[in-house]
Formats: sequence, structure tokens, C-alpha cells
Amino acid sequence: MIGVRRLDEIDRAALLRRPTVVTPEVVEAAAKIVAEVRSGGDDAVRRFTKQFDKVDPPTLEVPRTKPRLSSAEEKAIGEAVRRVHDYHRQAIPKGFEKTSRGVTVGKTMVPYRTAGIYIPGGLAVYPSSLIMCAVAAEVAGVETRVLCTPPGPDGSIPAAVLFAAEVCGVERIFRIGGAQAVAAMAYGTKSVPPVEIIVGPGNKFVTAAKRIVNGDVAIDFLAGPTEVLILSDGSASAAFIAADLIAQAEHDPLACPLLVTTSAKQAHDVDIELGRQFPELERRAIIEAALKGQGALLVVDDLDEAIDFANEYAAEHLVLAVRNPRKAMKSIRHAGAVFLGEYSPVASGDYCVGPNSTLPTLGDARRSSGLSASTFLKSISYELLTRAGLKGIAPMATTLATTEGLQAHRRSIEVRL
Repeated sequence: MIGVRRLDEIDRAALLRRPTVVTPEVVEAAAKIVAEVRSGGDDAVRRFTKQFDKVDPPTLEVPRTKPRLSSAEEKAIGEAVRRVHDYHRQAIPKGFEKTSRGVTVGKTMVPYRTAGIYIPGGLAVYPSSLIMCAVAAEVAGVETRVLCTPPGPDGSIPAAVLFAAEVCGVERIFRIGGAQAVAAMAYGTKSVPPVEIIVGPGNKFVTAAKRIVNGDVAIDFLAGPTEVLILSDGSASAAFIAADLIAQAEHDPLACPLLVTTSAKQAHDVDIELGRQFPELERRAIIEAALKGQGALLVVDDLDEAIDFANEYAAEHLVLAVRNPRKAMKSIRHAGAVFLGEYSPVASGDYCVGPNSTLPTLGDARRSSGLSASTFLKSISYELLTRAGLKGIAPMATTLATTEGLQAHRRSIEVRL
């Protein structure tokens, strides 16, 4: 289906580049939308909603209703919220305070007061993405969470998203998509309150808009098409590996599904499985485009070479389908999330086992972490000195002030003593 080849320097360079999504043309278009929403408010939002979503809803804000799903769906969403809440509650960073000889130093964690959450619409429904963002914000202590998501052809929002928002306690919901949603949350309109941080995945125009408003509002990170990199030593099931590659490929024609294995036979078996599994699926056209466009089945000499490539690639999702995944994990430095062993499919992370599935792409895992409660927290350091404490640190501080040529700094200490 994809074809098997050895990983060489040409492949390495090509794969590390990733698909170009946010082009200058996309940035220019997004900047125009952001500027018009910033100056025109609700009128501009409505105009772009009508232009891009082909709908003119009676109100931008969704009235509070009691959406109903099947009992199985409601139970699944409730369980997902509980699992994600428990994970983030345990992982939340804590402040500290320490006192020694009249000098108290510490750090306190302060949440953003308001957060804007963007959830994509269109070809799929993503209550799981909303849960990931909204629960992390709630655990961090964010007071107000605002949701923007594109309306359907009839102006409605999927019932599963509305139900998840209700369970998560999201305060306000708006049927706004694209760059106009990012701009509305960043700068505020008559209907949409301005927020302090914007999070959540979106298309290339959403990503471009987040980049543009980042000087005025905090963001999580800039997201591109989804990625999965599977490392194998030949021991894992070819059917399992193919299923994981296909699962990520069905997100987007620009998705990046990669296998790096030490076994040429396994790579050939996976190629056969891909051809067998994906044609029967509803989103087969999207899957085929991703597999042919960015997919690769690559063979390397040993697992160390595979791990070196994984750290260089810095995948959004990294699967360690090897005999001893915990040992291999110790050598991983750059990844959004890691899935250990062949019975840990990426979809388990997508569907709220606990860790967040809103993750850095495009190699940004070399610099960024996935979305968590920490995303919604700022640390503030503080210090409290008694007169004795100030006297104790004065020789060090005044010497350094003199060394730096800052006389007023030195005097601000000496005047107190």
C-alpha cells in the first residue's frame, strides 16, 4: 500500500520537514479576518459565519438546553470526564515556600481567570477534545470557560458536544468557527467575552489566527495535522500497527502515519495489512490520501537507530511497539505522548483514559508539552525579608550591584540598614 524502504538521509530530511500548512497566503487571509472581527465585532463574525459556514444563526451564543444522548453515550462521556479529571488533579503543579535566616522565598500558582476553548467541527464530532481542554482548565481553577465551535448547516451544535460541555460545566457556548472564533475570543465582541488564554485544535486558519493574536492573549501551542510514529522491533502484530496508522490517517489527508521497524518482514506485513484494512472504512479517501502523501514504512538496523530518529522527529503520538517498552521509554526525550506496548493504541489516549490528547505537532514536542492543567497556570515568585534577613544578604547583593554599575540598586538596600 505504501511501500517499504530503508530509512536514509534523504528520507530523514523529508520527513522532518512536515507538511506546510500555515502558508503566507493562509496567514494573510487569517490576518484579514482577525482585523475585521477586532474592529467590527459581532457583525463581522456573522458575516464570516455566513460566508464560510453557510448559515446565519439567530444568536451567536447557544441557548442552554438539556441535550439528550443514548444512555451508553452519556455514560461514556461521564466516565471520560472522571478519568481526565483524576489524571489532571494528580498532575497539577504545586507552589512552595521556604524560610531561612529571615529570608522567605516561594512560588504560587495562579490560574487564568478566563479561557477560550476551540473545538473543530465539520467532518467529525469531537466531544473528547472538549473534555480534554475543559477539564484541564477546571482543575487548574479557571473561573470562566468559553467554548467556540462551528455550527452545522442548520446552525446547530452536535448534541454530544453540548452534553460534554454541560458535564464539564462550560459556562458559555458560541456557534462560531475558524479564525473569526479565535479573534472574537481574543478581543471580545458584544456577544463574546474576551479571554486570557485560547486553547484547542483547529484547521490551518485557526492555527494562523492563534499565531496572530498570541501577542495579545496566551495560547497553548500551534497545532498542525495529526502524527503517529510507531517504533517496533518486529515483535508486534502487523494488524495492530496497521490499525494505528489508519486510525490517525482518517483525521486528515495531511496526517503523518509512520512506522520505523528493525524488521523488513514486519514492514512488508504491515503494508499488506494496510491494503486489507482501510478500503472497508467510511473515510477511506482521507486515509488513502494521508497514507500515500505522508505515510512511510521504514526499516532501520537496530532499535537505537529507531529511537534516535524518534527523538529527532518529536512526534505528536509515539507508539513503542517493542518487547520492553518501559526500557525504550527511558531513551525518549521528545514526544507529545507515548503509548507503551502493542495493547496501548493511540485511540485509547484520544478517548480519555486520562492523559491529554491535545498535543504539539510539527516537531514542536522538542519545545512544548501537551495541554494540561499547567497550561492554565502561571507561576508567581515572591520573597519576604526581615531586617535581619536583608542584613544577611546585603554583602552579596551590594557587591553584585556595584559590579553591575547600578548605584541606585545598592543604595535601595543600604538605606534600609
